[in-house]
Amino acid sequence: MDEHDGTPVGLLIFGCQQRALRERAGLTQAELASRVNYSESHVRSVESGRRRPKPEYVRAVDEALGAQGLLKAAAEPIMQLKYPAWFIRYVEAEAEAVKLYAYDANVLNGLHQTEDYARAVLSAHVPMLDESEVERLVQGRLERQTLFTRKPAPTLGFVIEEWLLRRPVGGRAVMKAQLQRLLEVGEMRNVSIQVLPMACESHAGFDGPLTLLETPEGRNVGYVEGQAGSTFVTKSNELTVLEQRYGTLRAQALSTGESASLIDRLAGEL
Repeated sequence: MDEHDGTPVGLLIFGCQQRALRERAGLTQAELASRVNYSESHVRSVESGRRRPKPEYVRAVDEALGAQGLLKAAAEPIMQLKYPAWFIRYVEAEAEAVKLYAYDANVLNGLHQTEDYARAVLSAHVPMLDESEVERLVQGRLERQTLFTRKPAPTLGFVIEEWLLRRPVGGRAVMKAQLQRLLEVGEMRNVSIQVLPMACESHAGFDGPLTLLETPEGRNVGYVEGQAGSTFVTKSNELTVLEQRYGTLRAQALSTGESASLIDRLAGEL
């Protein structure tokens, strides 16, 4: 996978157009950044297709480069993208996966999230997202959930930290509905949900969340996210480490039956 795999063509086209107009105007990236009151790294990321430009950025650059609406028109298709540019590669891999195993420690997996839970999570983003961006991302998150009912059915397994079930994201009513959603998903024959109990003093997931995917071609891929971004793991030795950690986490977690009972009890307490 090279660094442009999965990058929407619209982002690459917009970036190339901006660069061509900037160079025609005889401006460096730093000079354009100064004119539109954005950082040089922001301008560079847009031109490379790694960042989706927001409407206010597009308006400022279109005016600064005398594009006469060309950049505004080019930006219209990419304004409708439901995922951040860096996440597109993962979404495409996830949609085709024949197997997916995930350990979640910070927030419930997007594949499980109800609309209200997803909206609460995205509304808490820092820096703050505007309402239209939140709604676009919520819809994108919900669309990914067709993976549960896709034919042929993939094999899906999830290990969830217990404290995620206890944090009332969005309020008690939202969280109750979210726990009920987990119970419904867990009843699917191709899905297993296990809870890693808080009573577990030590476990294999202290390095953070992870996802393991198997492609239709039988290729195994790992995916990890952090504060500074996301990474695909494809090297066999690194994948082996992630697989060992996930296998250990499953062994340390409650059984699917015990997990369902705990989730049901917590939902009843809300």
